[in-house]
Amino acid sequence: MSISNNDVQHVAKLARLNLTAEEEQTLTGQLNAILKYAEKLNELDTEDIEPTTHVLHVSNVMREDETKESLTIEQVMRNAPEEEDGQFKVPAVME
Repeated sequence: MSISNNDVQHVAKLARLNLTAEEEQTLTGQLNAILKYAEKLNELDTEDIEPTTHVLHVSNVMREDETKESLTIEQVMRNAPEEEDGQFKVPAVME
């Protein structure tokens, strides 16, 4: 598989990037080099390798839920640009 200048132009258009011809050439070369390097992975014998979900052994990384003291409504509302009845007041987005 290889990337052509047309592929780079198409992606640049989707991303709304204005690339010069030189930048297109550079990116085409760089992307093809990346694909060539990734194709080397197909040469590896992975027949007896177990699939992994993480490169490190990780178990029970979740912390215990603990009840902690929180900010008071007054403290929270000090950050609100506008407040009404103890809640943030925001502009309506629908009529």
